[in-house]
Amino acid sequence: MESTGIRRLGKKCLIASLCFISILSCKKEVENNDMLKTALIEEPKETYEFGFNLKDFIVKKDTVKSGDTFGTILQNNNISYPKIFEIVEASKDTFNVARNLRPGKPYTLLCDNDSLQTPKCFIYQPTKERYVVIDFQDSIKAYTSYKPIKYVEKTATGVITSNISQSMEDEGKPYMLALKMSDIYAWTIDFSRLQKNDKFKVIYTEKYIDDSIYAGIQEVKAAYFEHNKEPFYAFEFETDSVLGIRDYFSDEAKNLRRAFLKSPVSFSRISSRYNLRRRIALYGNRIRPHTGTDFAAKKGTPIMSTANGTVVKSKYSRSAGNYVEVKHNSIYSTKYFHMSKRKAKVGDFVKQGEVIGYVGSTGNSTGPHVCYRFWKDGREVDPFKQKLPEAKPISDSLKIKFLEYIKPLKSQLQLLDYTKQLDTLNTQLQENKLTI
Repeated sequence: MESTGIRRLGKKCLIASLCFISILSCKKEVENNDMLKTALIEEPKETYEFGFNLKDFIVKKDTVKSGDTFGTILQNNNISYPKIFEIVEASKDTFNVARNLRPGKPYTLLCDNDSLQTPKCFIYQPTKERYVVIDFQDSIKAYTSYKPIKYVEKTATGVITSNISQSMEDEGKPYMLALKMSDIYAWTIDFSRLQKNDKFKVIYTEKYIDDSIYAGIQEVKAAYFEHNKEPFYAFEFETDSVLGIRDYFSDEAKNLRRAFLKSPVSFSRISSRYNLRRRIALYGNRIRPHTGTDFAAKKGTPIMSTANGTVVKSKYSRSAGNYVEVKHNSIYSTKYFHMSKRKAKVGDFVKQGEVIGYVGSTGNSTGPHVCYRFWKDGREVDPFKQKLPEAKPISDSLKIKFLEYIKPLKSQLQLLDYTKQLDTLNTQLQENKLTI
């Protein structure tokens, strides 16, 4: 009897335990379901872009394909042709969709948050910063706007082991910074002959769109370069607020540039120099003076104005092809022949280094190049035999302002050090990884 009672009591305990476990399991399942329901009904986070709360729409992003038109994009998204015509007519004064859509450029459709997903807004991005909104939710309106831009100041220091590009790479800095530095010091330091242990410091700003999209280096504000143990400072300063002319000056207010660049194209070679006794195959190998300097480069290579000036001609001629003439002042003017395409128009004020056209082979030309013509006092001369003037100095009225402006920048540069780079260099030398 006693053992039977024990067995019955054991069964009851087992049943009670199973019931308790079942209750706990059910409770946990209910809790899990409640958590799931809570997760399902959680409000989506608000995300704003182009001035719209994207959670209010179904968002479709794409790029314009070759052959796409504004009409076909909307028709493929269930907008009728009469509605498309109405949108085009209402927005054409702000943005001509027939002319301005370019393949490869991104666009966004904001659509109804329902099963039909009818577009209510078309947003086109011609550049990373600028976008065009055509809003047809109620009345049709079109406007251009810009994404928020943020500028972040950064610094870099380095010790030259082989070249400045390598030093920038070693420090994880962008290659474009090396290019900007070589451009700033183009007339002061020969970057093809840097010495090991040369040093540099630089203060620059980087540009970001929407706080996160890197858009390159905006400007180099100040730099210091120690070449052959000689110091060279460079400070950017605006000398003409009306024309927006900015240049680089030493800590003694001397302009670091010459008035003219050595070449109108980068990464080119001189294929023919100024030569008054040159024989030209194109003209039967007869002696025909060549009063220009030819720079051979690939078709489409940008052609730069070699100095600040005003465009006085931008046209086509049978011999010169597409060409541009820039008047720099009462003494100097330059011409650029055989362009594939002209970018500058008559009346444009162009700055030194600004792109005015692209290398081609138009007119009397045997291959892609730019024939660079240099005029002084109304006479064509060889630019490489001229004692070219320095770029315009800072006026006396601005000099005091400049010297005050650079004080904090110079102090900031002096506080930067390259201890880490020197330690690395010394370690490499001790390990025989670097030969000087």
